[in-house]
Amino acid sequence: MSNAHRLLVVDDDPTLRDTLTEQLALSDAFEVVTAETARGAMDRVAAERVDLVVMDVGLPDLDGREAVRMMRQGGFRGPVIMLTGQVSDSDTVQGLDAGANDYVTKPFKLAVLLARIRAQLRQYEASEDAVFQIGPYTFRPGAKLLVGERGSKLKLTEKETAILRFLYRAGRQVVGRDTLLAEVWGYNAQVTTHTLETHIYRLRQKIEPNPATASILVTEGGGYKLLP
Repeated sequence: MSNAHRLLVVDDDPTLRDTLTEQLALSDAFEVVTAETARGAMDRVAAERVDLVVMDVGLPDLDGREAVRMMRQGGFRGPVIMLTGQVSDSDTVQGLDAGANDYVTKPFKLAVLLARIRAQLRQYEASEDAVFQIGPYTFRPGAKLLVGERGSKLKLTEKETAILRFLYRAGRQVVGRDTLLAEVWGYNAQVTTHTLETHIYRLRQKIEPNPATASILVTEGGGYKLLP
């Protein structure tokens, strides 16, 4: 799935790293990459799109908390969940102060980690820091903005932002017109399909290289979807 959340798992224990990678990758919602060291993790978040980091505290080259602090200083804004075998309040406080969003203590149940990951991603997507890729654009829903590859900025309306956000979350699935109307305008709103089509038309005028032949926001099967 092109807009699956990209998770970075950082742990020097190959068994745990491989197990987490295998289990998380079972969900179509996640794409998983890994690093064995703090330096490797910092290099990945600097060079690649990473939506969330699962970071072990005890790494061979650098304390995971210090790595998180450095990642934050470098501009990484995505959620970070720390994994630790230590359970003291001071350890938790140190990690949160460094910029971590949550702590999971080893040993842990995968279901608990998954719930924490999903909760952090939901919070992040609703924040001003959230960033998504739509075609050639970087989508910043908090700022109601699309940024082109060369830095051009397209300002979006509130409804345009909501349409793109909902279609993005749907992945490659077609979203029916009635569903989109209900989700964006509300189930009891007195709006028509024509209202939605007008917004889609205006969106295409903004984002499509050739609005007459949509290649990003396409019509299919009685609804709409985004293409990568």
